[in-house]
Amino acid sequence: MRTLTGTLVSATAVAGILVGSLTGASSSFAATGAATEAATKPTAKSAASAQAVSPLAVDNHGLSTPEARNVQCWLMDNWGYPGPLNGQLGTESWKAIQRFLQADWGYPGPINGVPEFSTDRALLTFLTAEYGYPGPIDGVWGPGATVAFKRFAAWCAGAC
Repeated sequence: MRTLTGTLVSATAVAGILVGSLTGASSSFAATGAATEAATKPTAKSAASAQAVSPLAVDNHGLSTPEARNVQCWLMDNWGYPGPLNGQLGTESWKAIQRFLQADWGYPGPINGVPEFSTDRALLTFLTAEYGYPGPIDGVWGPGATVAFKRFAAWCAGAC
């Protein structure tokens, strides 16, 4: 009887430890899961501030490095692009493009170096008038816009 009682007490203790471990694990899992989910879901405020803080790395809008360098040469000669002539259309390149578009092609936005909808719409207006872009002026960049932008870049080669 004593052996049966000892075995029963041991089994109950093991069961209690297992239940306690699983309960603790699921609590910590839930807490970890909630923390992970909260960390991966940015709030509207953090998303907006991240966008405002992080500058554009490079967006050549389909141009090769030599083509983008041609555009930078033209921007340097005409629109205050400070360099370098590296064929990477980054923030400073796009600021110069925005200055050009604001002066002559109806760009209404800020000079912030971010080629967003308004920048693309004004650039499409320019490319339609001067470089044969056949598509809609809707601010959406597509293959036809890239072809026209490449024509402009070829013309810009004279500035290099």
